[in-house]
Amino acid sequence: MDGTEAQGRIRAQARRFSWLWPAVALFAVSLVLLGAHVADELIEGERFSFDARLLLALRVPGHPQTPVGPAWLLQSAVDISALGGYTLMWLFGIAGLAWLIAAGKRAEAGWIAVSLVGSSVIDGLLKNWIARPRPELVPHLVQVTNASFPSGHAMISSAVYLTLGLMLAEGIDRDGWRGRAGRVAVVAFFSGLAVLIGMSRVYLGVHWPSDVLAGWCFGTAWALAVWMADRWLTRRR
Repeated sequence: MDGTEAQGRIRAQARRFSWLWPAVALFAVSLVLLGAHVADELIEGERFSFDARLLLALRVPGHPQTPVGPAWLLQSAVDISALGGYTLMWLFGIAGLAWLIAAGKRAEAGWIAVSLVGSSVIDGLLKNWIARPRPELVPHLVQVTNASFPSGHAMISSAVYLTLGLMLAEGIDRDGWRGRAGRVAVVAFFSGLAVLIGMSRVYLGVHWPSDVLAGWCFGTAWALAVWMADRWLTRRR
């Protein structure tokens, strides 16, 4: 395939998926608005009834210190939660950046850094601004120190893992159903990982469900913004 044919193929694909960019942008804006609505309600002193119901539903009735489910589920929740912790996220992030830079993929390294640093900064600013106390309805099953809203585990893991998933999906061959299935599988895996991390924080009793919901919203919106910026710059080049 010569250069002219390749360019024609790229233009044809761009026309076929011209609806994608407005849809992704609308979805990202909707997520930000939902997260902002949750934050606004908290600033006004409102509470969400589902927060208490879900936390109590995950504990044995009459024994709030005991989570429901088998013993191994608690250990699994602790392990999954650690995958979204600041220490592990930054270790993975720094290792990934070093590998990408060494491989000559400076653009990809830059976007991963933007995703990690940006989401961490936004999370810190929101925590200091909202200053929501951690749940005291049930005992915490892991140690926590900072404010509750939004869930940093949910937000940063959504931003970083989804950014990574979207960029990995870009590198998969686009031809045929196998290519499409592969891209969907990669994005679904990293999205599912972020969902499990957020759920584990509620199970451990260290976050209100609304904290996790807002973290997912802001983190996913940030990842989509980073991905769209990367695609836009790539097309300009």
